[in-house]
Formats: sequence, C-alpha cells, structure tokens
Amino acid sequence: MTWEAWFTLFVVVTVLVFLSRDILPPSAAMAGGMVAVLVAGIVTPSQALSGFSNPAPITVAALYVLARAVEKTGRLTPLVRDAMGDGTSTRRSLARLIVPTSLVSGFLNNTPVVAMLIPEVSAWARRHGKSASLFLMPLSFAALLGGVITVIGTSTNIVVSGLLVELGAEPFAFFELGRVGLPIAIGGVLLLVALAPLMLRERKSTREELQGDTRSFVVDMMVEAGGPLDGTAVEAGGLRHLRSTFLAAIEREGDVIPLVGPDTTLRAGDRLRFVGDVDDVFELQTIRGLKSAEQPHVLDLDADARYFEVVVGPQSQLVGRTLNEIGFRGRYQAVVMAIHRAGHRVDAKLGQVRLRVGDALLVLADPGFRERWRDRGDFLMISGRQGTHPVSRGKAIAVGAIAVGIIVAAATGLLPILEASLLGALLLVAIGALTPGEARNAVDIDVILVIATAFGLAAAMETSGLAGVISDGLVTASGSLGDSGVLLGITLATVLLTGLITNNAAALLMFPIAVSSSAATGIDARALAVAITVAASVDFLTPIGYQTNTMVYGPGGYRFFDYTRLGAPLTLLVIGLILLIVPSAWPLR
Repeated sequence: MTWEAWFTLFVVVTVLVFLSRDILPPSAAMAGGMVAVLVAGIVTPSQALSGFSNPAPITVAALYVLARAVEKTGRLTPLVRDAMGDGTSTRRSLARLIVPTSLVSGFLNNTPVVAMLIPEVSAWARRHGKSASLFLMPLSFAALLGGVITVIGTSTNIVVSGLLVELGAEPFAFFELGRVGLPIAIGGVLLLVALAPLMLRERKSTREELQGDTRSFVVDMMVEAGGPLDGTAVEAGGLRHLRSTFLAAIEREGDVIPLVGPDTTLRAGDRLRFVGDVDDVFELQTIRGLKSAEQPHVLDLDADARYFEVVVGPQSQLVGRTLNEIGFRGRYQAVVMAIHRAGHRVDAKLGQVRLRVGDALLVLADPGFRERWRDRGDFLMISGRQGTHPVSRGKAIAVGAIAVGIIVAAATGLLPILEASLLGALLLVAIGALTPGEARNAVDIDVILVIATAFGLAAAMETSGLAGVISDGLVTASGSLGDSGVLLGITLATVLLTGLITNNAAALLMFPIAVSSSAATGIDARALAVAITVAASVDFLTPIGYQTNTMVYGPGGYRFFDYTRLGAPLTLLVIGLILLIVPSAWPLR
C-alpha cells in the first residue's frame, strides 16, 4: 500500500476506536478524521467538504423537522395505545403495537416515532399489569424494520442515496428499497410476534423498581451544622414518624450505625440513609436541618415539581462524567433521584457514579424540564412520570396534510425528496405548527455533521487506494462463493461495523469498499449499495448500535444480551433475505 493508504487506514481505525469506545461524540470523531486526511493532502478541500453540498444531510435535517411536528401534535400515540387492546393476550397486543409502528416508521424518522411511543406503551403496560420489557424492545426493532420500506424511513437510506448521486448514479427511488425492505419488515414482524414473548424476560424499569418495594428508593441526607437537628435525638427530631420513608442507617466519620434507635443522637455531618417511596422525597426536603448528601445544591422545588425519566444519549456531555463533575443541578435545573443501568438500579452515591450511554435517570424537576431539553443531544428521550405529556393538537390536520404531501410528491416524482422535504419544513413553520426555534432544535446536528464530514473520509478511502485494498481482501476471502460470496461479505461487514459504531458512519465507510469491490468483480454497485443500506439500517444485536435501541434500554430494564438473544434470529433473517432478494431485484451483473 502507498503511504496515503496507510495514513488513511490509521485515521479510519482511530475514528472507529473513538466511536466504539465513546471517547468523543461521533461528529467530533468524524470531523477529526476528515480534517486529518485533508491536512495530509489525501483529499482536496472540495472532496473533504463534499458532504456539505450533498442533498443527504439537508434532506435528513428537513425530515427531522417533519417528525418533530408530527410528535408535537400527539396524534400517533393515542392511536397506537388504543390499538393495543385490553392486554388479555400478550402476542395480540404486541402485534397490534408493532404492525402500525413499522408502517409509520416507513414514512417518518424512526427515532422520534419510538420517543413518542415509549411513555405511552409503558403507561399501557402498567395499567394492564404487564412488564414493559415485553413490548419496548419489539417496538424499537419494529421501527427499524419499517425504516427500510421507503427511502425516507431512516437517515441511512438517504445517506447512501446521496453517495450514489456522488458516484454519478441515480438516487434511490422512493419505494425502491421496499423490494427487499418490505419482505424483511413482514418477516421481521412475524418473527417478533412469535419469539419476543419467549425470548424476553420480564424486567423492571427505573420507575417500577422505585415503586415496587420500599428498599428500591434510597436517598442520603446530611445533618446541617448548627441546625435544628444537630444534637437532637432521632425521635425528637421527627424522623421516626415519616409517612412512608424510614431512617435505615447513619454514617458517621466513616462508621455505619445500622440499627438506628429513637434515642440515637444526631450530629452535624451525619449522613442519614432513608429508604421508602419515591413520592415522599418532598417530606425529607421540607425537614429543617437536613440537606441533600448527594448534591448539596438541591433545588428549592415547589409543589409543582415533577418526576421525569431520561435516557443518556451517546452525544451527551454526561457520558463518562459524574453528576458532580457536570454540575447537574446547575446545568439542568433538576435533581437525579435514581440511576438505572443494564436492568438494575445503581445503589451507590449518585453524585460519584460515572454515567454511560443508555443509563436511565429518574430526575425531579420543574414542569418545563421536558420542553427545555427534549430537542437537545444530552438525552435521547424524556418522559413524564405518568407516561403522557402535553401536546399541541390544533394544527394536527394541517401537519398531517403536509406530511402526506411530502410523501406523495417524493413517491410520484413530482418533486425530488430534497425539495419536497424542505418545502414541507418551511410550511410547518409558516403555519405555526413549529416555531423557528422548535424547528431548529428538532434537527439532530450531531447526526447531520456525522453524515456531512464522513463523505470526506469516504473519499479518502477511495482516492488513497485503501478501499481497493480492503475490497481485494474481501473478494479473495469470499471468492470461492462467487458473486453471492462478495454480497455476503459486504453485508456481514456492514452488520458488524454497525454494531460497533453509528449506522450512518458504517454505511459511509463501507460504501467506497463496495464501489471498489464492484470495479474488481463487475458486480453492479447499486446491488451492493442496497445491501449496505439495509444492513446498516437494522441493528438488532446491541443496545448501542442504533439510537432507538438505546432509548428503550433503561425504560425496559434490559440487560445487554437481551438484545442479542432476540436480535440474532432477526439478524439472520435480514442477511438471508438480502442474499435471496437483492440478486433477483438488482441483478449482480
């Protein structure tokens, strides 16, 4: 290989490490790689910045605005909630949830679709005595399956379509991917209905653990020096007759007093551990002489304070940091009451826990918390404790008409997808369905930057010859199986890469390898592009390979390998249908 190829390989591997280990946000990692190959002279400025002039990132941004407007109207959630029925049959309710979810996800970005439905499904499950874990992962998987029905179902479809334009080929037609995507969606939904009740175990979410038993809620308070409780006995201080919380232990100068009697004298600096019902946290906050031990700057919350469940996203500033380091209260105006991770509540000093992607936090905040942070990158999802939230329905008909107009215009060829989606986004702001600020906040800037900057890195792989070297190895390894072997190799590589990094990044890095493989073997590049698109759009194996999987991780109380157990059969189905359908729908030669 040339030095350019070696340097590009080093940059790509470094970017992959940064992405897979969450060392940097995906946009920063991709932008860093793009700048590195630009400064090294491997790509020209026009090649490095070609993603910013490509229709793909702008189209994705406009569709985010559409999805936000639909979410704001709140019209989808009651329809799906009511469709689930009375809960007498888990499989029937599951089918009635995931079938419409997959259909809707074919026309709306699947991330906001799942964000809308998680609190509604969780609330339905509580009302009918069901575990939400039986429904939330299938909900995410169904949204992924629906995303491959049309070109606008997921951002990955639009990204690869934009790459084809860069190659000088025609972009994907609106329903072109449906030739393989629709059979995959139908087969996947049937498999979910059949296997999910068998493969998934009943788990408890953060909220359920806190409500389920008195030992699930733990809060530490400190005795203030010189306060009313300093030097006072427990019973005299009113700590023996709390409504549904009790004083379980006292930590004093490193020693623990586990059996707290009514005559135990409190001292300044004592850490008091209370356990009980999360709803009664206010009772502790109103006791004079006590302050929070976890966060000394606890909010002066009033009676309107509410609980919210939030999921930490991969782009969040919280990842890898503690609540104390980030100054959670000062930044978010909220107090973390519990942390839920991989199916369990974290029983530790919350302010010292280093947060991870997918952690679910139960926070106490003012009613405006959700609106302030719902469209930011720190949290993938914010849901109110009761599972519902105020929505604006006044513009619902107009928003629905605009959404249908975008779909019809793009599907019939009346307007290209870019123009149709941009026109629709402008109309949504013009009619007041969204304010300009809401439209701006609806766009996931990190996703847009990943898409735009990764074009430059993909160009470097092509111009340096690295893509050719990798494709030669791929062709050699799978050569004994002929064209089908090459298709299988590209598909498997994309599936594995998507499980490690973001779906868009995986597609963008695999595309130049597919183009080189096409040139070396004579296989139609479009067929390989379809395989990459579908394989990168449906990650079922891990909670971190796709945003919607991460979103249901905490609320469903799942553990890491729950995804693998249910996702492995779906992944095999996807790979098998790609190998079966793609060569016939897009002849390899």
